[in-house]
Amino acid sequence: QVQLVESGGGLVQPGGSLRLSCAASGMTFSIYTMGWYRQAPGNQRELVATITSDGNTNYVDSVKGRLTISRDNAKNTVYLQMNSLKPEDTAVYYCNAKFVRMNYWGQGTQVTVSS
Repeated sequence: QVQLVESGGGLVQPGGSLRLSCAASGMTFSIYTMGWYRQAPGNQRELVATITSDGNTNYVDSVKGRLTISRDNAKNTVYLQMNSLKPEDTAVYYCNAKFVRMNYWGQGTQVTVSS
């Protein structure tokens, strides 16, 4: 079955960097639009960034210029490079895979930005 496994979360100081990874299995990874979403306590889950099968990217305005989504189809992995992190980036980050009516989620990884 399809599995999405996130890694790379943790505690980082404001202004620091993290790289999240999401390893996919049980699917034809290259055809999926991959995305990262996040959910902070008391908030709804929100879109952070997406990357299509042909590499087109889209970002929520609040992360433009600081976070970069990329994919490696040979490794069935999508990444989120997070630079210049702010306390408001603190959330559980979820990996998502979409293709037509198929929609899959990972279990999430915690990112905490605090001094």
